[in-house]
Amino acid sequence: MSRVAFLGTPEFAVPSLDALIQSPDHEVVCLITQPDRKAGRGQKLTPPPTKVTAQKYGVPIFQFRSLRKSPEAIAVLEKLCPDCCAVVAFGQILKPEFFDFPPCGTLNVHASVLPSYRGGAPIVHSILNGESETGVTIMKIDAGMDTGDIVSRKSVRISANITAGELEEVLAREGAELLLKTLDGYLSGELKPKPQDHSLATYAPRFDKGIAQLEWSLDASQLHNKVRAMNPWPGATFRWRGKEVKLWRTGLVAEDPSRSPHAPGSIIEIRKDSFLVQCGDVTVIALEELQLPNRNRVGAKDFLNGCQLRLGDLLA
Repeated sequence: MSRVAFLGTPEFAVPSLDALIQSPDHEVVCLITQPDRKAGRGQKLTPPPTKVTAQKYGVPIFQFRSLRKSPEAIAVLEKLCPDCCAVVAFGQILKPEFFDFPPCGTLNVHASVLPSYRGGAPIVHSILNGESETGVTIMKIDAGMDTGDIVSRKSVRISANITAGELEEVLAREGAELLLKTLDGYLSGELKPKPQDHSLATYAPRFDKGIAQLEWSLDASQLHNKVRAMNPWPGATFRWRGKEVKLWRTGLVAEDPSRSPHAPGSIIEIRKDSFLVQCGDVTVIALEELQLPNRNRVGAKDFLNGCQLRLGDLLA
């Protein structure tokens, strides 16, 4: 049985942690995660999702605000003697003396098919760029940003209407399954890490939420991708009568050559469950789920009725 120290923080890491804990072939000797943080309207101190899971199983928990500035983190590994570390969305950069400490090094579950989309927001960027495929990669961590040797990879199709949050759930499950399958072969020496082709690298840095503002002059596919990529955070937005409206769901509409073009942002057709808005390049998008400030999300019909929107109205 291998001994694994697990580093992870958000919900994305929970399936991998849960799978390792329940595996008869591995022992999770500890969880290393970030501190509890204030969350929600009440700013209540809330534990990371991985901490909740570890507590349920009685796994020892260590929380560090900055692993790089915490020399006691190495002392944790020295005491527990893991065979390797597994990192899944930990949220901090590790120092070489930490990730090289276990005899077999440290593996990372990354939510892309490396070397594509290195960085902190691979899921968002893959949808934003209209990719039809992504995946998960298990790599051995080195000092670079997602530049380590690859142990295993699995591709996953990106469906046309899936949101970033929904794709994250899919990749979290796939990553957990791949990690479990990979660990045995890696620790036994049967799976040999292979260098990435760095010339093919693309990048997916974290973004400022200002990117979520919609521009109706873009074509419909670009807008549809942005809405999906910004769901669940921070939500794609446009302005209506001085208010910031969040747009959560859209649909692509087949081109109709007989349809007369209107100014981008114009409401050109009202349907049962959506309304159509003119975009750039004579394309059209269907708005399906929206939200006014301090209100609940609603379907297009309720939104139109509440805002008294009509054909020909122009969205900003």
